[in-house]
Amino acid sequence: MAYSDHLVTSMEQLQSLYGEKNPAAVAKEIDYINGSYRKLIEAAPFVAIATGAPEGLDCSPKGDAPGFVRILDERTLAIPDRPGNNRIDGFRNIVRDPRIALLFLIPGVGETLRVNGRASISIDPELMQSFAVNGKLPRCVLIVHVERIYFHCSKAIVRSKLWDEATKIDRKSLPSTGTIIAELSQGKLGGEDYDRAAPERIKAQLY
Repeated sequence: MAYSDHLVTSMEQLQSLYGEKNPAAVAKEIDYINGSYRKLIEAAPFVAIATGAPEGLDCSPKGDAPGFVRILDERTLAIPDRPGNNRIDGFRNIVRDPRIALLFLIPGVGETLRVNGRASISIDPELMQSFAVNGKLPRCVLIVHVERIYFHCSKAIVRSKLWDEATKIDRKSLPSTGTIIAELSQGKLGGEDYDRAAPERIKAQLY
């Protein structure tokens, strides 16, 4: 295809394409959680977690009530891991390579917050108990040691109209979860029964 004849393949090409960093973009990057960044983290009910290792990359969503990502100190975060699909791709990566990146989203807010650092996996009983919900403990707690933290301006959210009511998509206009699983498994899994049981199953497995 034609695009393959016009690839950027060197740092020099890339730098000439974009020029120098915006001074404000440099100023907003720090190595600790300040007062403003603390408020953004505490307001966020959702974070995407990116990891990597020789076996590959992973980006996983995590969500709970605002404040579920706990600030232990100005350079340390704790994130409980609730029941999921047990793929544990991200945790497999962290065991091999502790580097991690977080992207926080706050409903209705255009700015996003990014954290880069190193992670470890804790099963400390006291820490786990502190994250209990309805008497149920998380599987483990992800400890993130902050190395860089900075926020993004709202351009991406504004362009995407992510929080605009008028752009919301009717879930029924897309293939259901059961339909997708049935297609991928050639009918061995998923289907209408899977969709029918989904609401109660999700409710029972939240914590």
